[in-house]
Amino acid sequence: MKAQCQCGQLVVDLPGPTPAVVACHCHYCQRRSGSPFAVLAYYPADNLAIRGEAKRFERPTDSGGIFESFFCGACGSTVYAKPSKHPNMIGVAVGAIADAKSQPPIRSVWEVSKHDWISISGDVQHFPQGGGN
Repeated sequence: MKAQCQCGQLVVDLPGPTPAVVACHCHYCQRRSGSPFAVLAYYPADNLAIRGEAKRFERPTDSGGIFESFFCGACGSTVYAKPSKHPNMIGVAVGAIADAKSQPPIRSVWEVSKHDWISISGDVQHFPQGGGN
């Protein structure tokens, strides 16, 4: 399994599926992804191999931490992210995995800014803001 940017220069080799998939509706993720929400599959950083050159964008979070996005400098695709709240984890963009059978989100966060027409169903924890832990 792997995630990659549009041009294939930035690749993350994945160990397989992860149950830790989070949909985020915050304005930052909407702007970062160019979509009404973003979905990241979280893995322990030690379990991933990253190949290629990534550019980094850092922003503060509402809880006082830092959220880093890593994207391809050639095509601009965001491939992964690192939240300072969970320093040993890397969130891989589910769209970069490009697998229609990927796991659905277990958590939907920042629903206070969720677009009204979006509905995430199933056995999902819903949070008006951040996801608790």
